[in-house]
Amino acid sequence: MKENTSNKKSRHTALNTGCIKLFSVCCLLLVFSCKAKKALIVKKVVIDTATKAVDSKIGKLNAIRSAQVSFNTFSGKARTKLDINGDANDVTLNIRIKSDQKIWVSITAIAGIEVARALITPDSILLINRLQSLYVKQPFSYIYKSAGDKVNYKTLESLLIGNVIPDFVNQNSDVQTTTGGTVLSGNVSALVYKIMLGADLKATQTNLSDQTEGETLQVTDSAFIQAGSRVIPSEIDMSSVVKDKKILVNLHYVKGEFDQPLDFPFSIPARYKPTE
Repeated sequence: MKENTSNKKSRHTALNTGCIKLFSVCCLLLVFSCKAKKALIVKKVVIDTATKAVDSKIGKLNAIRSAQVSFNTFSGKARTKLDINGDANDVTLNIRIKSDQKIWVSITAIAGIEVARALITPDSILLINRLQSLYVKQPFSYIYKSAGDKVNYKTLESLLIGNVIPDFVNQNSDVQTTTGGTVLSGNVSALVYKIMLGADLKATQTNLSDQTEGETLQVTDSAFIQAGSRVIPSEIDMSSVVKDKKILVNLHYVKGEFDQPLDFPFSIPARYKPTE
């Protein structure tokens, strides 16, 4: 039996809505990691009788920083499942990143049809909704509506690559070596963070919690793959609870390349209308 036009329209609208929400969701997940950014000012370390302990900690932090992936450009393809309070959508993300400058994402659905595209920079957010001929053109602060005003572009970039969130690799953190690897932990005001690192000092799990706001986030990196001379997680699972909203995101990279020449095409068709 053929699907009627009304059902098709509803299904496509729901799918597209889910795709567009993915970017806001990713930014929403970042609120924990960046909420205390201003408070994470590294204080001057006074070298006293604990000199050896301080030097050891600095050495561990430097080793963690050195183990993270550095790059000029990255391109990847990820099969993605987005679930917001039980409403799930399966899409494919084609991701291109120019380090510290821009993140370009094309979202495709069934049969490889592009339904949305985004261009995110430290200063701006551009989104186009191809199914409904709509667009969003806003400063980066646009995401503050749903994610608070401490969201950091660099953190989003780190999560997509599988790097340790840079703001937490600081001298205020506790660094412990365990049989399973290394644990980086600490707290800033109400924010508690705990990052599990493997033997290679790559992040395997990031746990962030702000009980006063009823917010928790867990990011798990697994099934690491070789991408040229670098190693990235093949699977990135994000689980977020923000009050009464539960969000699950699974990215499964099937392809990843570094430092290749890339284009970041983005234009808004004249017939598209702005939306909030």
